[in-house]
This record gives sequence, C-alpha cells and structure tokens, in this order.
Amino acid sequence: MKKPLPIGVDDFEKVRNSGYYYADKTLMIKEFALMQDEVALIARPRRFGKSLNMTMIREFFDITKNSKAMFEGLAIMDTEYAALINSKPVIYLSLKNCKGIDMGTLIYQIKQELDREYNRYEELLRGKLDREKYGTKRFYQMLDLLGQLELPARYMSTAIADLTRVVNEFYETSPILLIDEYDQPIISSYEHNYHDELGDFFAVFYGAALKGNKYLGQALLTGIQRVAKESIFSQLNNLQVYTVLHSKYAPYFGLTAKETREVLAAYDLELNEEVRKMYDGYHFADMEMYNPWSVLNYAGSAFLDYYWVNTSSNYLIKQALAKANQGFWDSFEKLAGGEEAEVWLDLDTSYVERESNYSLWGLLVNAGYLTVMKRVDAASAVVRIPNDEVMSEFLRIVTEIAGIEGQGLYEMFYCLRNKDIRRFMDLYQEAVIACTSYMDAKENAYHMLFLGMCMVLRGSYQVTSNIEYGHGRSDITLKALSTANPNVIVEFKQGEDINRLKEEALKQILDNKYHTGLTGEVLCIGLAHDKKRCDVSYQIIQV
Repeated sequence: MKKPLPIGVDDFEKVRNSGYYYADKTLMIKEFALMQDEVALIARPRRFGKSLNMTMIREFFDITKNSKAMFEGLAIMDTEYAALINSKPVIYLSLKNCKGIDMGTLIYQIKQELDREYNRYEELLRGKLDREKYGTKRFYQMLDLLGQLELPARYMSTAIADLTRVVNEFYETSPILLIDEYDQPIISSYEHNYHDELGDFFAVFYGAALKGNKYLGQALLTGIQRVAKESIFSQLNNLQVYTVLHSKYAPYFGLTAKETREVLAAYDLELNEEVRKMYDGYHFADMEMYNPWSVLNYAGSAFLDYYWVNTSSNYLIKQALAKANQGFWDSFEKLAGGEEAEVWLDLDTSYVERESNYSLWGLLVNAGYLTVMKRVDAASAVVRIPNDEVMSEFLRIVTEIAGIEGQGLYEMFYCLRNKDIRRFMDLYQEAVIACTSYMDAKENAYHMLFLGMCMVLRGSYQVTSNIEYGHGRSDITLKALSTANPNVIVEFKQGEDINRLKEEALKQILDNKYHTGLTGEVLCIGLAHDKKRCDVSYQIIQV
C-alpha cells in the first residue's frame, strides 16, 4: 500500500505520526549540533523543506516531549547524537503566514504567533515559576499584553528575548530558538509600502533576542535572504549565513537525485529526462538538487505540470524585474535563451534594502529562480535558469510586467509555427499596444519583450539572442528541434518609417546569411516598430 504524500504538510510530527512518505533528512540534526553556531541563518527558496526541517529539529530536541518513537528507524538514531533527543527547551516561531496589506494586519499576525508560544509555555510552567524573579514578571506582563486584541508593535519588540529569559531560568539551561521564515514579515512590509514604519521594530524584535542575549543557546533561522541594513544583523558578530553556495546543510533542502528516484519508484514512476528537464537543475554548493514540492506533486498525479510556480506570490520578484535596468536585461537575454550568464551578484544584501542589479541577481538565486553553476570569484558567478518549470515562471512574470495575456502568446507562436503571418501580426500588434509604457521605459525593449515571449517555445525550439551566424549577429534565432516546425530568424528595427525599416531588417537577414548552420525551412522575419505601430516583412527559404 502506498503511503500518502505530504503535499502541503510541513509539520514533522504529523508527517511521522500519520504515516506520510518521508525522505530522511534527520542527519541535519547532527550537522546542527556539530556546527554550534550561536546564530545561524539558512537561506533557501520557498517550498524546499525549510518548515519540515525546522519542526524536525523542534521535535528532536524539545525537552517537554518524548520523541523516540517518532524518530525510530531514522538515520539520526544510528549516531551518537541520538543521546541528545529531548534534551533542550525549544522556542519555536513560524512567521511564514505573517503578512498583510497594512501594518495593523501584519502586527496582529506576529502577535498571534507570539501569543501561541507564550501560552504553550504558560501551560507547561503553570505553578512552577518563581514570581519574584524579574524574568517571570516580564513573562506575565508580556502574556497579558499579547492577550489584547490590538497591541502597538513597540510593546512586542522584546517578546522573544523575554521568553528566552524565563525559559532559561526555569530549565537552568539555554534554550534553542527556531524562527522559520523570519523574513516574511519584512518582505510583506516592503511589498505593501509600510517598511519604513516598521524598520526600528524589526531591528529590536530580532536584535534583542539574537544580539548578546546571555539566556540564549543556539538560534537557527530560515528565510529566503539575509536582511542586514536595518541593523537587524548589521552588528551581529556571531551570525553565520548558509546560502545555496555553502556545502553545510546542502543535502537537507530539496531532494537529491537518489531521493527523487526512490520517491518516484514508490509511486510507479521513473526519473526520466522529461522529469529532469522540468524539476532538476538546482545546485546547492556542489550538490544537484530537485524541487521537492514539484516532485511530490508529480508523484501524486503522474502528470508533469508547473507546480512550484503556483505556490505563492511572486510580487517581490515581479516588482524587482519591473524596475531592472538595461544592464540586467542584457545579461538576462542569454538566460532566456537557455544559456548560462556570468553576473555580479550579492547574496548578503537583500533587495528590499538596496535595489541594485547585484542584490537582484542575489534575490533570484536565493529565491530559486536562478541557480549558480560555478563561482567565479567572491563577487561574481555563472548562473542559469534551472529548469523548464522556472522558465515558465519567468515567461509569466515578463508578460505580466508587459501587460500581455499568457494564452495569447501560445496562440501567437502557434500562428508563427504554422506560417500564418497575418494572424501572428494581429496578435503581436495587440501585445505591443498592451505594453507601450513598458516599451517606452527600456532601450531595445521590443527585442527583449519578444525574447521573453519566446520562453513559451522552450522544448520546441532552441532560442538564442545576438549569437553570431553567417556574417553577423542575428537578433533572435529560433532553431527548431523538430522538422515539423520551421526555423525562425527575427531582426528588429525601430523608427518612424516602418515600411522601409521592415524591408531593411529582412534584407539584413538574407544578406548576412543568418540562416548559416540551420537546416530545412527557415522563416525570415523583419519587424519594424514605431511606438504602438509595427509591421512585418518576411520570406521563407530552404537551406
């Protein structure tokens, strides 16, 4: 009998006690114990197992529980670190759902999460606390405050620090602090334009708990990126950040090829090339990793689909790309064509603090939209779009930025493949009209927009941009991967006389023999633009 798949289940206790399929990641507990970091941050993309791993660590160490049955048969119990089970008090906060369109909503959600953990300890320690101790008094004062329906942010700023103190005083040992998705409230405040109002709160909220807190043992945080400028971590000398470039913790977020093969086999599926193209391609340090959310969904449905891209908002990514300058898009051209690109990136400064190409590339890597193939030096790396699933997400983002309907793209390129140029141009003209403001804001924007549209052709065409063919560089070349489709070469011109320019563009393709290296039918297209107006000249040749 097949085990149920833990799709949307990220609580370790529920996964184990309810008999869900589980890829054993428990040796992360050994890694955590060995590292002995005072404060560590693990940055990983969404839906890569962060919450499941954090609840796993919570259940293993929590001194208030008996977890031996839960961990029976798992790898950690075959090590000497099994002796640490249920040996430490643990404070656990999950901030992944702390988001809101306004500051009041966000603060209420943070308050609710703090109230949950405070009440858990109040039940555990009821009648056992020395009420004369300062820490106990602060604990009950904060508990009363958290019970209020509305509470100003400033009153919660020391809530985590106060809880670590009373837990330490009672158990006479320093607690482990786990904060899952610590950056979600910060990202939400940025997205909805109240970030400046909460900067000081976040600095004290995290800083009081993590900077020089003598009552704290180890702290482990997860999130997408590091936030430093707000003084949250800027003076935290003991912070250790583990990005996707670090080998430590690399095997524990995502599925290895072996783990992917095993889970698919358990559901009568194979790890074939189609699955690899869709869900593989991530590199954490030197480890090849698969997207666990997508693999599990595929195992359950036996249908290759875009699962990961539909799991949460891409607002921050979309907003960042909409603001990106021409230098960014110049490098992105290669990535959109399925190639690698060398970029300058910063993984230690979050985009919400400093909007630059460096932090944008870092955000895309940290968030799983790009993967690092190799590190060139401390400030640059070779990156690529990891797989077809993420490529489809970029297509959606680019078209959303430009205001184009995604379904219209599929029809447009269907017409192009079938050489229905009149209908193709009608749809292309609609796309150009829809995104005129986008065009006005970018150099070479028609070329970039068309290249973004071409992402929909991945799997049917090899898409290249500004690659040398014949006696020059064609703007865009679509090399058909099947003889059923024509090859396509597109050259762009921009100016008021679009009738003349479209013919010049077509003549440039033919004179410079941009078709060199292609075989079969080639559709040569000259596209001329003048703001909302565009026109085409084309010729079909055999090579």
